[in-house]
Amino acid sequence: MTATNHLLEIKQYGQSIWMDNLTRDILQSGELKDLVENKGIAGITSNPAIFEKAINGNKIYDADIEAGIRAGKPVLEIYESLTFDDIRNACDILRPVYESSNGLDGYVSIEVPPTIARDTQKTIEEAKRYYNAIGKENVMIKIPGTPEGLPAVEATIAAGINVNVTLLFSVQSYIDTAWAYIRGLETRVANGQDVSNIASVASFFLSRIDSNIDKRIDDKLKGIDELSEKAKLQAVKGKVAIANAKIAYQEYKKIIQSDRWQALVAKGAKVQRLLWASTSTKDPNYSDVMYVDELVGADTVNTLPPATIEACADHCDVGDRIEMNIDQAYQVIENLKDPDINIDINQVMDELLDEGIDKFIQPFQSLMDSMEGKIKHLSNVA
Repeated sequence: MTATNHLLEIKQYGQSIWMDNLTRDILQSGELKDLVENKGIAGITSNPAIFEKAINGNKIYDADIEAGIRAGKPVLEIYESLTFDDIRNACDILRPVYESSNGLDGYVSIEVPPTIARDTQKTIEEAKRYYNAIGKENVMIKIPGTPEGLPAVEATIAAGINVNVTLLFSVQSYIDTAWAYIRGLETRVANGQDVSNIASVASFFLSRIDSNIDKRIDDKLKGIDELSEKAKLQAVKGKVAIANAKIAYQEYKKIIQSDRWQALVAKGAKVQRLLWASTSTKDPNYSDVMYVDELVGADTVNTLPPATIEACADHCDVGDRIEMNIDQAYQVIENLKDPDINIDINQVMDELLDEGIDKFIQPFQSLMDSMEGKIKHLSNVA
């Protein structure tokens, strides 16, 4: 870390930085505590892919796995006992942030099994079970923003549980998420329940959008000689995700000005912040902090993997840019309809949502398989 930690500057603009990574190593070594106390990290997100990396090939979990085997627990139960322990410990480390921010920050997110992303009822049941089993006020249950996930978000909020709505790609999916949150809070108000102690974020994914669209553009460029067509295509490359996020933020501003939201504010409700996710730059030709620099703004969260945290602390160029070049942002999205570009953004978003669920299901299942292998191996050793 350099003398100037730019992560700390970001906070002055009303944005919180969370870390997209959780392993037992960083809990036990004191690294997470240091990141929270000295580097400005105000929350943690996890997902099945992160847990797969953390648990696979890491001996730090073996003793607990062995204890689970001796207790005759099934694989899923052993997995949950490992992850729930990590989540609880992270919640304890972040508790001072939760208290000092009056419940705005200091959250640790854990995702319900990705295999149930299309099952509303099962998602509601698992969200409640996870929340009760972990038993920490500052845990956030991650629910995918699928058409089936959003009624589960509403019901989970109504039950008084913090929710991180994940895998949002389209602006419309964000709008739908915001209203699901509002309806959940309205149910609580109607039932005479408190809404001031509930928090939610809407996790809007970025780099995957540019990766998908840039690939389509590169494929189109291969067959084109016309310079003006090439220029149009190249002008859109690497621009769509940030434009899309800026438009989502404009929609956020409209929603919080609505009478329905203002009625909830009067009851002490906390705003559901947009959270920028998938923020590591995939294309080496782009700045490694482009998804941080361009989207700093009030009432937002940016969740960064460790490498991006290091990069940003070192060389982020911090400024309040989320409301800059808004007309250009709308134009970038409009340009996709140009016959020379002809990219259907709705199709891209649907594709990314399906892919996103798969990207969580595959590591989850691979982790279950590798844990079964580990259990067999350790059973033989025992």
